Amino acid sequence: MRTLDIAASGMMAQQMNVEVISNNIANINTVGFKRSRAEFQDLMYQSQLRAGSTASDQGEIVPAGIQLGLGVKPAAVSRLHSQGTLSQTENTYDAALDGRGFFVVTLPTGETAYTRAGNFQLSAEGTIVTMDGNEVSPGITVPENTKSVTINKNGEVLAYIDGQTEPENVGQFDVAMFVNEAGLETIGNNLYLETPASGVPILGIPGQQGFASIRQGYIESSNVNIVSEITNLISAQRAYEMNSRTVEAGDQMLTTLTQMR
Repeated sequence: MRTLDIAASGMMAQQMNVEVISNNIANINTVGFKRSRAEFQDLMYQSQLRAGSTASDQGEIVPAGIQLGLGVKPAAVSRLHSQGTLSQTENTYDAALDGRGFFVVTLPTGETAYTRAGNFQLSAEGTIVTMDGNEVSPGITVPENTKSVTINKNGEVLAYIDGQTEPENVGQFDVAMFVNEAGLETIGNNLYLETPASGVPILGIPGQQGFASIRQGYIESSNVNIVSEITNLISAQRAYEMNSRTVEAGDQMLTTLTQMR
């Protein structure tokens, strides 16, 4: 009897589904977070009667055949890079991306990472960094005697320095796009890494055609829809329960067989 194995595969699949949903809900307030979706595929089939085979000496063809499925398996956990809501913070160094693209970040190892989280700060040297202290490309440093800073939609950082009437352009943010954003590797801390599946980064200037523009004083909220996630959670829970009942039914059938005399 394959019932127990098939139902067990369904329970394991729904357990993973619930784990993905719970991670989405846990990160509902994480800046720049992109929700994930579990994807599944049916397992291989055991063919007991092949469709199209000859049914008799007279040459009749079997129209449908008999193929028994063996359950379900996880295929992928896809990350959905839809735009999150922009929330106003009025913090000078908060910068939200409105459109496609990622901020470019340099890790302590020298490796390049990418992020949608624009809740930036200044380091002790005046360099714009992420919340973990990673430098935001291309390494923008604000002078010490700066009174105020403006970041325009093209990513130019304009510093109003004490004693000067005109602002000084101290740098411009880089923005990177990927052909397949879902192929990026998530490493935590709101960071992504390039992979062969994502393709190479396409660097550009914010506000150019196809690239996101920058909104100063805003952050991009998580794109998690709590109503949708709760609905998916209930659906996954019910599917898990139905698979567990299938296990119970299979167990009762086996009990009946073992008690036959």
